[in-house]
Amino acid sequence: MIYATLLAEWEALLERRPTFREPLKAYREILVAWSRWSGERVAPLGWTAAECRERWRRGVPLLAETSPVVEPEALEDLLVPAMELLFAAGTDDEALRRFAQAWDGGEVTPAALLPGKGTLGSATIRERLGLQPDALGFLAGSALRPVLEDYFAGCRAHFSDGVWELGVCPFCGAPAGFTDIVENGGRRLACHLCGGAWIFPRLKCSYCGSLDSKDIVKFQAEDREEGYLIGGCRKCHGYLKELDRRVRWNAGSALVEDWGSPHLDLVAHRAGYWRAVPTLIDLERASRPGA
Repeated sequence: MIYATLLAEWEALLERRPTFREPLKAYREILVAWSRWSGERVAPLGWTAAECRERWRRGVPLLAETSPVVEPEALEDLLVPAMELLFAAGTDDEALRRFAQAWDGGEVTPAALLPGKGTLGSATIRERLGLQPDALGFLAGSALRPVLEDYFAGCRAHFSDGVWELGVCPFCGAPAGFTDIVENGGRRLACHLCGGAWIFPRLKCSYCGSLDSKDIVKFQAEDREEGYLIGGCRKCHGYLKELDRRVRWNAGSALVEDWGSPHLDLVAHRAGYWRAVPTLIDLERASRPGA
């Protein structure tokens, strides 16, 4: 992904939704930091098609059996805007300071930000530092996207539809962050952590795996925008926002459309649904007393 393109898409989205420009201004700083990332800081994974597909056949994301080698200093420029956003969102100041001190002291390394089974970032580090899950998850997504996108660049061509059936990313193992309905009516899930994408059954929950059509619910904001929906699961109450690209053919990338539609997250939260990949709305909710 050329991050200048993401920045341009972000500006185009804010032209359509100018009331979001000020509340969401911190996202732009993250995109600017990504645009300054040098791919030379991480060596790409050199696995062959056979090596990748053997793991996908076993239902194992690539990152479960490898990891990028990246120096902590290389991530610091990516972490700074995310840390500033967390402070501004009301995340526990002391927990963030503990994270910063542990990072500077080498107690927390880039490996602590990598996704684990059902979580973003190390649960052990999160508990030791007293960080909210959404806070560590947001730090992981903000710092790792350019790293993992470059790391898996050589493996993307080995992936094809039908080799992966799970609701987590086949490359990094992170939960899906967004849904696209593509030209043929198929459902494509997007990973915000590494930029991966994969086709997934339309009537299956990506979180709990329910295949019961009665569990699937779709709803919209009051001010309906054609093509935008919220897809939820009545069984686990997880949700993903959804964009029908047959209608919105000129829309931005999945990440841009996700970050730029907080009004849909509010609708989902008020209906009692949750999401695995945190946004600014989730961070602000988690910082409220009694949350």
